[in-house]
Amino acid sequence: MNPLSDVTQLPDDFDGKVRLFPLPGLVLFPHAMQPLHIFEPRYVEMLRESLATDHLITMATLTDPTVMPVASPPVISQTVCIGRVISHTELDGDRHNVLLIGTRRATIRREIESTRSFRIAQVDLIDDFYLPAATAKRGDLKKRLLTAFGQIIPPSAGSQKSLHDLMAGPMGVGPITDIIAYTLPFEPEDKLTLLAMSDVDARAEHLIRLIQRGDVQLESVSVSEQEFDLQESFTESSRNQFPPPFSVN
Repeated sequence: MNPLSDVTQLPDDFDGKVRLFPLPGLVLFPHAMQPLHIFEPRYVEMLRESLATDHLITMATLTDPTVMPVASPPVISQTVCIGRVISHTELDGDRHNVLLIGTRRATIRREIESTRSFRIAQVDLIDDFYLPAATAKRGDLKKRLLTAFGQIIPPSAGSQKSLHDLMAGPMGVGPITDIIAYTLPFEPEDKLTLLAMSDVDARAEHLIRLIQRGDVQLESVSVSEQEFDLQESFTESSRNQFPPPFSVN
């Protein structure tokens, strides 16, 4: 088992019950890493429970963040991504910096009533499916995907070297598709479509079509220019930064 597989494995006793962390505009994918800044009391409670048990937090996408229901919780996407906390730093004022890596796709079967301040759900895992008949063509699919990606990323030496390393390296089509889908600033609906697809080859082909649609224009920014600001994270300008900025929650 390689290190990437190690960090994206679910615990052996995983029973399908997850803690939900709904956010507007954010769709996490397996193998992708999402920095979070957590300070809202209910999500601090969620984080503390996670750190004391399985280190899992499941990211869900608010389907309409402009609508705030009075009598019921906000509506979220039924396709979610289970994440694992791989880094945590507690700051002053009960604020927390967290690094989350996506582990598995899942579909919400039902939400569970709970006395906790955050939402709990029972989920069904979505397993990746590799069509045996497509095995011989998968190398070409990986090349076409990375070539399409290379045509829209900033032409910096670092970006191009990373692309070359991916092209020559052993990482498969599945993880590469997920990381690119997470990185690029597509609309949440497009990302959720990709997240829900279990057929890895079909997912990669769909991502290529989205890239070639021509909607994405990326601006290169350094890590030092990224800020912990929720509003900035979802403005039109910051959605087109590469790599994407941190999210504050």
